[in-house]
Amino acid sequence: MTTNTYGLVDLQYVAAGAAVLASGGGGSYQDAVDVLGELARAGWTATVPVGDYDGETSACVLAMMGSPDAATSLTFDNIRRSYLNTLNAFGVAAGGPPGCLIPVEIGPINSIVPLLAAAECGLWVVDGDGAGRAVPELPQTTYAVSLMLPPSPCALGNDADLAARVETSIINAPTAARVEALAGGIVSAFGSFSGIALWPSEASNGYALTGSYIAGTLTQAHALGQFLMNLGSTPTTANVAAAITEITGRTASVAVTNFYITGVTQATTSASLDAGVIRLDNTPNQGDSTETCYLYNLNESLILYSTASASPLIVAPDSICYYSESTGCGFSNATSDLAAYYDFSTGQSTGAQVSVIKVVADPALSGAASVVDSFAGLLRQIGYAGAVPGQ
Repeated sequence: MTTNTYGLVDLQYVAAGAAVLASGGGGSYQDAVDVLGELARAGWTATVPVGDYDGETSACVLAMMGSPDAATSLTFDNIRRSYLNTLNAFGVAAGGPPGCLIPVEIGPINSIVPLLAAAECGLWVVDGDGAGRAVPELPQTTYAVSLMLPPSPCALGNDADLAARVETSIINAPTAARVEALAGGIVSAFGSFSGIALWPSEASNGYALTGSYIAGTLTQAHALGQFLMNLGSTPTTANVAAAITEITGRTASVAVTNFYITGVTQATTSASLDAGVIRLDNTPNQGDSTETCYLYNLNESLILYSTASASPLIVAPDSICYYSESTGCGFSNATSDLAAYYDFSTGQSTGAQVSVIKVVADPALSGAASVVDSFAGLLRQIGYAGAVPGQ
């Protein structure tokens, strides 16, 4: 098994790279920066091994689930209590704790949560995830495709610090879609934010995580983050797209260069997803614009339209990735991230420029009929019934 050891700087690289690759979801990049900044100030020196799955260690997927906006001002303590409460409940339900963890998706928060938990609990982390991007729901992952990898038991845990206030829930359901449907109500009851552990891989199912995940995505996020943070100058959008192609092996192309966010409509659904529309114009003021784009999201970005095109510019499962030449960073659809580019108090652009990069979906994702159908179902909910990549 090829193994790397990640410390605090490596987690910072992962978060920075994931902020671009996640397609607008996977948690707030600003929250990730704040959490890792807390650890730096506290002198955190822990490390965690990261490597390929060995097919002989018990494993599970670990993530934060729910609305990024509900988790505003997320702290390390919030995350830590959530993953500890969740893993404790999962260990009881599964008959023992896992030996390693794997992210559910790429994301500023959801890529680093398994790393933080593993560092504290003496575990290691599998270099991969279930989507190669962030996804709105569990069925849009490669884990959900495997007939051998059961989604249950699934454990959810709140972020309570006192034992008397800890709330956990165990879901036993036959499919990822049913787990998602049941978990949505529980996460909402927890305050629209929860830890989640599921998809146990163990001897009883032949360690079925093997072949059920997209390998190497933590390494890819790390490499992109290192490129962004250590280049010494702010790369252009074209530079970033070229780097993504080289690092991931997936074709990345620039869809929008240096527009401005001039409108944001966002609300949290009953299933604890942030649903919204982001408007981008080629001038800071809507009235002066000669081209407008509309980006629709359910936590994650799902489709991008332009007034200059008769067909969508990008459709999920292909990734719709934010990057800003003004800040040199990627970011998510969370309000805490958008605030650098859109002034919510005035309803105006801050003047910071925003680009959008299309990244073709990993073949393991776009080649799975059930995953593509699941994305198509989400797109129909927001009014798009056209072709979806992979169909």
